[in-house]
Amino acid sequence: MYVCSCFGVTEKQVKEHADAGACTPRQIASACKAGTDCGSCVRRIQAILGRGNCPRRELLDQGLPALTSVSEAPEEFEDLPEAA
Repeated sequence: MYVCSCFGVTEKQVKEHADAGACTPRQIASACKAGTDCGSCVRRIQAILGRGNCPRRELLDQGLPALTSVSEAPEEFEDLPEAA
């Protein structure tokens, strides 16, 4: 199903960008332009993303670096618990 008819972005694509680390409508917009034209899809994007489901945001809230993969973590962070 289309989420953004202006740019032909589907719900599946939004979920794929979220799985790749996009946590906010702005990050989704940067990835695929959804929400940057008329804006009518922004609330739907917010609903798809949910609240508090962003591991990168949780890391930043803890004052830790938000990495794209665990393998990039410095040794000092190896013993830290993984984000939920």
